[in-house]
Amino acid sequence: MEPLSTAFTIDLRRLTVLRELQRRGSVARTAEALHLTPSAVSQQLSALAREFGVPLTERDGRGLRLTGQARVLLSHADLIAAQLERARSDLAAYAEGGRGTVVVGCFSSGILGLLPPALRALRERLPELRVDIVEAEPPDLFTALDGGQVDVAVAVDFAAAPAHTDARYTREDLLTDVLDIALPRGHRLAGHAEVRLRDLATEPWIIGRASSCCGAVTRSVCAASGFTPDVRHAVDDWAALSGLVEAGAGVALVPRLVRSVYAGRELAIRPAAGAAPSRNVFVAVRAGAEGDPVLRVVREELRAAANVLRG
Repeated sequence: MEPLSTAFTIDLRRLTVLRELQRRGSVARTAEALHLTPSAVSQQLSALAREFGVPLTERDGRGLRLTGQARVLLSHADLIAAQLERARSDLAAYAEGGRGTVVVGCFSSGILGLLPPALRALRERLPELRVDIVEAEPPDLFTALDGGQVDVAVAVDFAAAPAHTDARYTREDLLTDVLDIALPRGHRLAGHAEVRLRDLATEPWIIGRASSCCGAVTRSVCAASGFTPDVRHAVDDWAALSGLVEAGAGVALVPRLVRSVYAGRELAIRPAAGAAPSRNVFVAVRAGAEGDPVLRVVREELRAAANVLRG
């Protein structure tokens, strides 16, 4: 390739494509996440390689892998993105914030248990602020955060979530959400004060999709207890899941964040014996955006709501 000119310019959108390719691992998945065609993704990557005068991808069987030069560029791309967010934050601070719209992306049980008290408090503190909620989970949630469609991400740590060390985000842990065992009221173990997960190895299970945070966590918890659950019903809606358990269709793990959904059901909710299965809930913004005065207030109220839930 031609050497890099001292007067070169960069299309930042092409850096976004490269960052998404690093996250997704293939052109097809990158195209789907960014709502582009695979051809458009390849063209953007080729154009970025020409701008820098270095190869950014190389063939790996039928797919592509990033070159060493691409990984060097990505480390700078994270810094560029963070600096742009700091500029945005400084401008928002200059205007003193409190107006406009903030979009919060959150997983379903977080919307049920964590967001309502935070939203009520935000209406009191910033009555002119509009807060929009989008239900989303990693990795799509963080693609939306990277692209600016979401300003604040509330998520659960699991395989699809970004690592704690990911420099693209400023993150903060909010709470540990414990998972209890939901049994039909007449189940043979319903009278026990606590239940060993291993004792449910032969039961039919009701679990969310493997790609969902709770579905993934439930499967990993069962695996750690020494068995693979017999998933009879794949259900992501907590009210529907509770109804199926109540009807005797199976057993499930339910997060305490959604206890309001199953509180009135004919269920036996029992803690798991031993170390309680749980999931870590965190909030993240784009690196550099942590100084934005409005996002700071949103994060403060999420922390306050989490503190109440922790008791």
